Parts: sequence; C-alpha cells; structure tokens
Amino acid sequence: MWLINLFKKKPNKMKKFLIVGLGNIGEDYFGTRHNIGFEILDNLIDDHDGVFKIARYASKSTFKYKGRCFICIKPNTYMNLSGKAVKYWIQKENIDLKNILIVTDDLNIPFCQLRLRSKGSSGGHNGLKNIEDVISTSSYSRLRFGIGNKQRKSQIDFVLGKWLKSEKIILKDYISQSCQMILSFGTEGIQNTMNNFNNKL
Repeated sequence: MWLINLFKKKPNKMKKFLIVGLGNIGEDYFGTRHNIGFEILDNLIDDHDGVFKIARYASKSTFKYKGRCFICIKPNTYMNLSGKAVKYWIQKENIDLKNILIVTDDLNIPFCQLRLRSKGSSGGHNGLKNIEDVISTSSYSRLRFGIGNKQRKSQIDFVLGKWLKSEKIILKDYISQSCQMILSFGTEGIQNTMNNFNNKL
C-alpha cells in the first residue's frame, strides 16, 4: 500500500494571480486616458489568444503562463466602485493578497512612465481609494501608468479625454512593456520585477 501512495501523483495546485485593470465601461470611455488599465489587459489577453467574457462584477479572462494562472478582470462597476469587483474575485478565487496586481492610470506621473509598487496611497485616484476602502488595506501591488497633464486641463476633462495622435505613436511600446511587467510579477515576484524594470524606465 505504501508503494501505491509513494507513486500516486499529487494534485498540482497552480499558483493564481489576480490582475485587475481599472477603467470605465461603455463606448464613451473607450480610448480615454482613464481606461489605460483596460487597454493593457486587452493587449495582454490578445497576446495569449484569450477573450474576455462577462462575469460577476467584471469581464474576465484566464490564461496560464510558466506554471502560473493569471486571472484577469476588468471591473464593470465603473471606476469609483472598483473595490466591489476586486473583493468578490479575491474571495471567489481565494487569491493571496500578495498575488494581486492593480493596473491603473496615474495623473501625477509623467506620460508613459511606469511605476510598480507593492503598496502605497491612492494618490487621489478614486478607483484605488475605493479598493482600499473595500478590502481594508493599501498593501496590494499596483502598476501605475503615467498619463501626466502637461496641458494643465481640469483633472476630469484630462483623464476622460482621448489620447492625442502623438501619444498613440509612443503608447504601443509602453503597453507592451506593461504586459511584460505583469508576467514578470507572476513569475519572478514583485521585488525582482521592480529591480529589473523600475530602474530601466
């Protein structure tokens, strides 16, 4: 009997990661600066031949990469209530807090600068603030995509504005860089990812 137990294949519990792209649903918000989190996840899922499907509180897609399971969601609760979707999928998939990554725009970072952190304040971002309020902690990883505001427009008009043609030319490479950082977060860990990417950006 012990020989049978010795060679019995143990179940393989694949480590899971919850990747959350922040944005607003609806055609009016498509292609706006505030929706860069959605745009990055769309590209990530396209790269892995996946599709988003409507699920509870979010559009959801899952793919496997290097022995990791990446569960990607785009909340359909609108930006200011993003925490509702995040909390639901953390509990639904039983995700460790250290395996959560929020991908979002940041008005206070220059255009196309990327900043990965393991924790921090909301920085005035309503989506991050709501997540912090709902899950009762700010100790979750976040990838901030700088959108800047050189035009000095009102904050709402700027973040809900469309990318300029000159910005779109540069945008593609940094979206690709963001996708690489997400994969590295899951496979190499946040510290190695920060060391390998933050210093190069």
